Amino acid sequence: MRQDDTIKLLGARRSVPPLAMSGPGPSAGELDELLTIAARVPDHGKLAPWRFIIFEGEGRAAAGRLIAQAFLADNPDADPERVELERKRLSHAPVVVGVVSCAAPHGKIPEWEQVLSAGAVCMNLVVAAKAMGYAATWLTQWYAYDRRVLKGLGLAPHEKIAGFVHVGSSSATPQERERPVLSSITSRYQG
Repeated sequence: MRQDDTIKLLGARRSVPPLAMSGPGPSAGELDELLTIAARVPDHGKLAPWRFIIFEGEGRAAAGRLIAQAFLADNPDADPERVELERKRLSHAPVVVGVVSCAAPHGKIPEWEQVLSAGAVCMNLVVAAKAMGYAATWLTQWYAYDRRVLKGLGLAPHEKIAGFVHVGSSSATPQERERPVLSSITSRYQG
């Protein structure tokens, strides 16, 4: 059965840059609902190979200080404006959800499937936020790969950031971007 509202929602999904976001963000109850929906993904073996870190309020600023510190360690001569940009990376949207991939070797479940499951969590979260009327975007950026930052955020050595999902409100209409031509990315197996 075709659900036209769902098709329209998926066809209209656009990322809103964090700089274009503001409050309000989801309430505590809405955030719980978003995370519950995000976790409803294919998960071979029921491993739940992902977890969430919520950044809101002062937590966004504390994470920003950590990011700026790592940036300054690598760029001691950086302009103050650039350092401030790094410090505010997680401060534009009222809520940022860090989706952590906990993929690990398993006797039956390939790590790759576990990583894909974490990616599906990010996408479910973005689509659910849009369905609730919020703006959302899924980003990583350099600090998602910096072990100093990851350690400071409490990630174990084997864990990785699948994405930082920024959720808030926006009056900006995200611009459409060029999408792949379907015929150039599709083939039919003929045997």
